[in-house]
Amino acid sequence: MKALILVGGYGTRLRPLTLSRPKPLVEFCNKPMMMHQVEALVKAGVTHVILAVSYRAELLEKEIKAEEVQLGIKITLSHEDEPLGTAGPLALAKDILSSDQEPFFVLNSDVICDFPFKEMVEFHQNHGKEGTIVVTRVEEPSKYGVVVYDERGRIEKFVEKPQEFVSNKINAGMYIFNPSVLSRIQVKIYTWVNCHCLIEH
Repeated sequence: MKALILVGGYGTRLRPLTLSRPKPLVEFCNKPMMMHQVEALVKAGVTHVILAVSYRAELLEKEIKAEEVQLGIKITLSHEDEPLGTAGPLALAKDILSSDQEPFFVLNSDVICDFPFKEMVEFHQNHGKEGTIVVTRVEEPSKYGVVVYDERGRIEKFVEKPQEFVSNKINAGMYIFNPSVLSRIQVKIYTWVNCHCLIEH
């Protein structure tokens, strides 16, 4: 399997730590934040990690390439000239991600948790749809992008920082997609359809 990790952000909320290094390299529990994700992905069977890089890409490349041999995986850098959100990096890495028919992970680089990657794969394979998005329950949903879905777990819409209660489940920044979703990405129009939720409590 492959995984695309979105590591292009400026990490403004972590300044001054991110003035000299990108947020994914800021240490958490004595190792770069991103390495917790990469190691968990390897345990779940991922053999190729694509990093969607922008800010201080040279530092990321230097540090992560040293881990490539040690982990026994392939690591590729996909460079963004400008921030492209979530779907833009998928379009840039389309050729790599669609080189076979296996589903692939997409992750925000600042997610730290007990990564449910094996459970995500099993859930995704069982429902047979094009995508799976992990959501998590929060006490104050008005601060986040909320995911609204039906009783079958099919996503109906996303509501950004709702002022009225629509749901207390938010996007947790962890996804699995089939390569078929890549054909849905259009310039400035990002469509999220035919996806199901995996609830992470």
